[in-house]
Amino acid sequence: MKIRYKSITLLLLPSLLIVHIATGDLQGPIPTTQKDVAGKEATQQGTTTAAPTGQAETSTAATTTTAENTERTTPEVDESSTTARNDRKAANYVAEDASTTEASATDQTNPSTTTVSAITAFETEFGQRTKILQQALFERLWNEKLVREKLKEQIEEIEARRKDTHVADPTPKDVEAQSLYEIAMDMLAKPRSDKAVAYRFITRAAEMNHFKARAELAWAHLLGHHAELNFEFAASEFDELAKEGVPEANMGLAFLYSVGVGGKNVSQPLTLIHLTLAALGEHTFAQMALGYRYSFGINVPAKCETALMYYKKVAKKVAAKVTFSNGPMVHRVRLLDESENPGSQETEIVDYYQLLADKGDVQSQVGLGQLYYQGGKAIQQDHQKALEYFTQAANAGNAIGFAFLGKLYLEGSEFIKADNETALKYFKKAAELGDPVGQSGLGLMYLKGLGVPKDSLKALNYFTQAADQGWVDGQLQLGNMYFTGNGVKTDYKLALKYFNLASQSGHVLAYYNLGIMHAYGMGMLRSCPAAVEFFKNVAERGRWSTNMMHAYNDYKNYRIKEAFMQYALLAELGYEVAQSNAAFLLDRGEIGVFHNRHEELIRGFYYWKRAAAQGYSSAQVKLGDYYYYGWGTNVDFEMAAALYRKASEQQYNAQAMFNLGYMHEQGLGMKKDWHLAKRLYDLAAETNADAKVPVAIALLKLQILTKIEAIKESPYKFIFYMDENITANWDLYMITILTLLLGFIMYTRRPYQQQPVEQQQPAEQQQQPAEQQQQPTDQQLHQPGDLQQDLADPQQPAEQQQQSVKPQQSPDEQQEQQPPE
Repeated sequence: MKIRYKSITLLLLPSLLIVHIATGDLQGPIPTTQKDVAGKEATQQGTTTAAPTGQAETSTAATTTTAENTERTTPEVDESSTTARNDRKAANYVAEDASTTEASATDQTNPSTTTVSAITAFETEFGQRTKILQQALFERLWNEKLVREKLKEQIEEIEARRKDTHVADPTPKDVEAQSLYEIAMDMLAKPRSDKAVAYRFITRAAEMNHFKARAELAWAHLLGHHAELNFEFAASEFDELAKEGVPEANMGLAFLYSVGVGGKNVSQPLTLIHLTLAALGEHTFAQMALGYRYSFGINVPAKCETALMYYKKVAKKVAAKVTFSNGPMVHRVRLLDESENPGSQETEIVDYYQLLADKGDVQSQVGLGQLYYQGGKAIQQDHQKALEYFTQAANAGNAIGFAFLGKLYLEGSEFIKADNETALKYFKKAAELGDPVGQSGLGLMYLKGLGVPKDSLKALNYFTQAADQGWVDGQLQLGNMYFTGNGVKTDYKLALKYFNLASQSGHVLAYYNLGIMHAYGMGMLRSCPAAVEFFKNVAERGRWSTNMMHAYNDYKNYRIKEAFMQYALLAELGYEVAQSNAAFLLDRGEIGVFHNRHEELIRGFYYWKRAAAQGYSSAQVKLGDYYYYGWGTNVDFEMAAALYRKASEQQYNAQAMFNLGYMHEQGLGMKKDWHLAKRLYDLAAETNADAKVPVAIALLKLQILTKIEAIKESPYKFIFYMDENITANWDLYMITILTLLLGFIMYTRRPYQQQPVEQQQPAEQQQQPAEQQQQPTDQQLHQPGDLQQDLADPQQPAEQQQQSVKPQQSPDEQQEQQPPE
């Protein structure tokens, strides 16, 4: 208890002291008591008696002290004048310091009064420090009081200004502009609408000075969406609209400052300022961009919690708009991989399946229906065509056709009216055939009471059957039931299990729920990085991800500038595929947006760097090439080798292995090691069959270098120490040798020139008897067992003579008469 009492007392003393000092200073300076004055006078008298020589100085100090005490006891004339009071305090401090100095000098000259003078000096010094502390505290409190009063006045002024502002009623022109803008945005959100008509509506609304329409039109000119590229127009519009507080304009300025177009120089601080302003206005792109920057520490300190805050906001918006069909399928095509490994055209495959579907192939009908249901790389989402193909498959009794017809009628679309009864009918037919899609659809209808009474037990039964067959919707709904405790007991472990299974199929809501569980530590330890990763995946599956396909289509249609601007925007939002594609376009030098090649390489370097940070192995190899050759940065062999090693060890990239082997061979950025270089060359050939040819050439070169080094250590090493002129012009000698070698090969492999027919006939006539004489010998060679019998036959020479007497025959006749070998 004593200890607690002492601690409480110590805690309360400073606050009481401050309050006492503050109240005392507010009432006026602390007056000096009569007891203190008497004590000081007695001290001064004792000092005068002991030291007559210092009488004048001591009396002067006493007079000064008395004057000070008199001045302190008198109240201030004008307490509102802070400046005058501070000046008087400063003069008092100077006078006190001077008196202290004089008193100490007097004490030193009179050693007989050391004890009294020491006590006096201590009391004087302690009193001065206490006074200085009191005055400092008072000034601090006084300044804080002034700041509070000033802030209070500003707040009252702002509140008064808010009360005075009156929202004017919209005019008919404003109503029409708002209506046009809403119609246009609704058309842009639909996949099968006419986008050109939508942008005409936006243009009309912008002409009526509708702020959001003007911002949308500026974005269209910035990205080339149904409008010509015009960076200057977009920049001027964004500048004007940003002054009005339009978040879309702040996001546009942030993008311009990040890329450096439209007359804006690259400025990351300005980019962050406008991103922050746009994010405060709940702009989705700005929130994604800031989440990405804080997650990877790009121009800001890496803060996981801040990144989580921004990504969670975006993921919540995306999850709220996820439909039963899970949205359109977005293909993320990497231009670098496509250029290195060009595949077959998807349109040709679709044509082939359409041919089979027209002939009545049920599997082709189901495949085409699913392709049009979700959309593809070369096919736009079209639920009407999907309905046609699923109907054909269902008429043939296919369970998948029934199930997807139920999904189409349950959700509805632009051309299909939602009908719960029809959906229930098709789901039941599919479930009776054991299809998991139909079982999951029935479970969803019973869970939400769509056309049937709510029944959680039946829903749980159908979801379990679908999940056991590996259907993603069944797994997701089971996870939701265990997560929320809807019809079952809450079980976070089972919810986590089913969410993980659904996430393996790429379901957006599974990612979102896993992000929630990791963010709040539900059923597991809390993990901010894991939550950020899940929410990032959800955010990148928003409807704006269709810009990835727009950019790819522009690239295929040779609209390189438009494709680059769209990829650059998505790269700013954190899409790794967009970052690598933008860097690929800058690598090729076909954009023509920037001033020179050096600027393109600098930007390409930063895009490759951001893509490599997200784990793309090809980007790591390209970034290593930039460090190796010094493109857009300084040459750094060690950094290049580190990137090659990272790509080879983590992603087993054959190109990285080959480059790393070459650097080991040459000793660039690391120790020269030919054995390790050979090992890396072999690994590259084993990893990728396309690397076998360059690896074979590299190994041949390595063997030659090994032989040369062996010769240098042999008695024939004098070859390498010949005249400097010969060594300096070795390339000329090598070219001469290769030229002679090539001439020799051409001479030996020259085509054979045939003789004229008249010259060939005598030669053939001379060769025929010799061939006829050798013919029996050939037969004997083919029959070694009858060799002695042939030699003993007396008729053989006679036959040869008869053959020699015969007239000459043509070569064809001779071949017919010759016995087969």
